[in-house]
Amino acid sequence: MGGAFYQPVGVDRFRATGHTAGPWSAASQHLGPPSALLVRALEGCAPRDGIALARVTVEILGPVPVAELTVTAEVERAGRSVELLAAELRHDGRPVLRARAWRIARTDTTAVAGGAPPPLVGPDGATPMTVPDGWGRGYLDAVEWRVLRGGMFSSGPSVVWARPLVDLVDGESLTDLQRVFVIADSASGVSSRLDIRRWLFINTELSVHLYRVPSGEWVGMDAATWLGPGGVGLAASTLHDLTGPVGRSTQALLVRPRDAAASPGTAEA
Repeated sequence: MGGAFYQPVGVDRFRATGHTAGPWSAASQHLGPPSALLVRALEGCAPRDGIALARVTVEILGPVPVAELTVTAEVERAGRSVELLAAELRHDGRPVLRARAWRIARTDTTAVAGGAPPPLVGPDGATPMTVPDGWGRGYLDAVEWRVLRGGMFSSGPSVVWARPLVDLVDGESLTDLQRVFVIADSASGVSSRLDIRRWLFINTELSVHLYRVPSGEWVGMDAATWLGPGGVGLAASTLHDLTGPVGRSTQALLVRPRDAAASPGTAEA
């Protein structure tokens, strides 16, 4: 598959392609590509050697249209060992996503590393996932999906591997960190406990904590969703590369029957 999620059209300006479209509407993006676009800006913000992003939280302020976007990033709190970054994605001057990230200086802690879960069976031992008819095919077709357990079109916890089939920005190679963010927002979808024809489960944010720098083209998710009694849910995933776990993602979910009052305009889960 050729192409990219975004075409550059100027300094800090990008035009979204059909590859970004979510499964619910061809006019709105899945959160994976735009969150990766924010991470690209964070990676390029006052870069220096020996430092790594340890946590990124993306706040969803509204649907992200398949349209032209502007992205900016800045150092909010500078520091030699720890610093806080901020980034924003805008459409027609209106902010649609905001991100804040902690960046931490790296040291060698190999001798005391531990506590992570075991690695997953690799994607060669997984089953290709088929997208049923009736789903929007933009983002779903721009990613290769392989299932170890469960999957996007079954109910409950799941373990899946995924890799983007197109670049983030045309003319640039994806970084390993950008790959993680292209995929990570899908944890709530692959581990859904609800019938999407009857229920909305919309995430208000995406938070990713990384305790190891990811590497490689495949991203694994061991994902589960928990639903509370008051319209709030939580989706969480342990994120993997081919050598083992690299961190965790979490998403707060607004849960509503589809015939309930309109939701407050967040992006798709």
